[in-house]
Amino acid sequence: MYLALLVIFLQCSELSAQERVFTYNRVEIQVKPSAKVKNGAPMSIVCHADVSKATDFQLNHNFTIFKNGKLVFMTVTDREDARYDIPAARSSHTGDYKCAVKAGSKAEDSKSLHVQVTGMTKPILTAEKVEVLEGEVVKLHCELPEEEPPLYFFFQKIKINSEPEEKTIFEAYRNFSVMDFFVEEGDNVLQFYCSCGRFVSDALERSQQSNKIVVTVREPFIKPTLSVRPSSNITEGDRVQFECSTVVARMRDIEIILQKNRTILKGVRDEKVLKYSTVATLEDSGEYLCKVEQERASKTTKLNVVVSELFPKPVLAASMKNLDENRELTLSCSINSFHRANFSVFRKDSSGDIWLKNSRNLTMRVSVNDTGFYFCKAEVKGIVKQSKPVGINVFAPVSKPTLSVVTGLPEVVLGKTLQLICRSAMGTPPITFTFYKGNKVKEIVVNDTYATFWDENVRQDDKRGYKCEAKNNHSSGTKTSNILNVTVIVPIRNASLGSIPYGEVEDGSETAFLCSVKEGSWPIHFRIYRKTDREVLLFEKSENADRVMWRKEAMSRQDTGMYYCMASNRANVDVRSQPITISVILASWQKGIIAAFVLLPLAGAAALALWWFLCKKKKAKGPSLEMSGSALGTNLASEKLTRQHNDGDYYSGSGYIEDNENHMKSTDESKGPDLESAEVEYTEVEVSTLDPHRAKIQDSASRNVNFLSSFLQRAPVQKGTETVYSEIRKANNDPVENRHSRIQGHLDTT
Repeated sequence: MYLALLVIFLQCSELSAQERVFTYNRVEIQVKPSAKVKNGAPMSIVCHADVSKATDFQLNHNFTIFKNGKLVFMTVTDREDARYDIPAARSSHTGDYKCAVKAGSKAEDSKSLHVQVTGMTKPILTAEKVEVLEGEVVKLHCELPEEEPPLYFFFQKIKINSEPEEKTIFEAYRNFSVMDFFVEEGDNVLQFYCSCGRFVSDALERSQQSNKIVVTVREPFIKPTLSVRPSSNITEGDRVQFECSTVVARMRDIEIILQKNRTILKGVRDEKVLKYSTVATLEDSGEYLCKVEQERASKTTKLNVVVSELFPKPVLAASMKNLDENRELTLSCSINSFHRANFSVFRKDSSGDIWLKNSRNLTMRVSVNDTGFYFCKAEVKGIVKQSKPVGINVFAPVSKPTLSVVTGLPEVVLGKTLQLICRSAMGTPPITFTFYKGNKVKEIVVNDTYATFWDENVRQDDKRGYKCEAKNNHSSGTKTSNILNVTVIVPIRNASLGSIPYGEVEDGSETAFLCSVKEGSWPIHFRIYRKTDREVLLFEKSENADRVMWRKEAMSRQDTGMYYCMASNRANVDVRSQPITISVILASWQKGIIAAFVLLPLAGAAALALWWFLCKKKKAKGPSLEMSGSALGTNLASEKLTRQHNDGDYYSGSGYIEDNENHMKSTDESKGPDLESAEVEYTEVEVSTLDPHRAKIQDSASRNVNFLSSFLQRAPVQKGTETVYSEIRKANNDPVENRHSRIQGHLDTT
């Protein structure tokens, strides 16, 4: 039963939904009577919706009308049309209209329709008052009560025989505007109009002119009159009087001003007459102006005045304009064709003019402090005139100039620029300085007390005798400095480092280091460094020579490393040599000790084994060994002599002697051909070949001597170099020979 009711309910609902089905076919917008309407005419905008429905049922439509994207009308109705009525169309109604319809979840829009309203209403113009005075303001009010902003307002002022004056104001939020017009001098009857406008489709549409406003203008005062006494033939020294007057309607805020060339001479307030008097001068000639002002109104009158010259300007003459100190100077003041005047002589100063004498002439003995500008004044009938200034220059003689190097020391680095300065402690500027290099003029400089000179790229063969001359306008002439000799500093070039021995050095032996340069001015500062994981300064010395020697008495294994030297002089350039490597090896006696501790036990064990073997063999063979002993010894001796003669690397056991001196002698003699004295009974022991380290030491010593010899030949030395070389050779040959002796001794012992 319930299932049947549910089926019936669903079917009824489905029928109900099918009965309320609808759709919008289209939506249209129309303007009645047309899309182009005159200003003030009625206008209606109609929105129509074409709807299709499944059944006949009531459907409410939501109509909205937009103008330029803004909502202007909205209504809800069950009709398919909506109407937006405008009783009187205005220019503000011009625009693009569009409507939209919505019902339930369905909506539809119409196409856009442009509506144009032609023409604008006539604006209304009013004035605050229609009768004003010159200088006052006319306030106007223009309004379009039926139009909507934004609007442009145009105000016009028209006066007789003049072009109209127009002003524009933009009003964005109101449909009226206010404008002020200033009433100028000469305005009588004024007419005012206004009009409005707005931009429609990027074109300005303007309304008709408003009603006319007529304003009458009255004068607050008459144009002033300006007079001068005497009226003509004014001469310097005459007293003249100016008078400016006017007639005013009301004595309030009235002002009279007298001026000449933008300079105000006098002014009065709340008076009808202005008077001004002065003693006439030639500078008083020109145009005078009288101006009357009240509030914004003003009127002017001009008058031209000519003043005749009473006497010309005086002239100051000097006996000399350039003169030596302690000379006599005469100044004379005069006026052409005029003698009745009072004269005074002055000197110009920064703090004010200095009066010197009330006279036509002035004579004085001058000093350097009298240099400056002088002028005179002449006075006739209260008129004072001043002459043009005359410049007087008083010169003190220049002192003997001093020429020096700007850096202080009279030296320059080769190839660099030398800067010299020439000074004169005394002398009135300007001073002319002339520089000489040798006898050749290099440069001329005009300055006050000193001048500088640059000699670029100084070479070693340049003439380095410099001098300078100084002179000014003093009659004493030219002064010359002492000759300045400049030393050219040659920079260091090609530093090198050598050592004896070279390469490998025995532990505890002495080593000599020689640092030299190929070129450079003395003194030279030498520094020797060792570089391992850091740089260590070992030796430092300054020498008036191009080389320096340093001896290290005892080398140790810690002295192994790279060595280099640096050299510098006053050129302030450090030159670094190529590095050399020194290796410290074990000494011969150290090797002998090692050999003694290692080989002697082995030799003892071998001798004991041999003795045991011989003893056992002797017991076994008996007399046969004794019979063959002589022949065996002879053969062994012969074999030994043959081998010793062939290679020289074997030595007999008889050469071993406890005493060192005899030992060395025996070793040397063993190298000779006389070997017959060798005893046969000692030939059973065979000596090994010469230690190869001995040959290595001999080669190293030979290389060190050859290096120092070639090093000294390559670097030029002073007297005493041969002695230094011989000392190095002696200091190194003796230890080598001793080492050879010690090595031979140890070999024989071994």
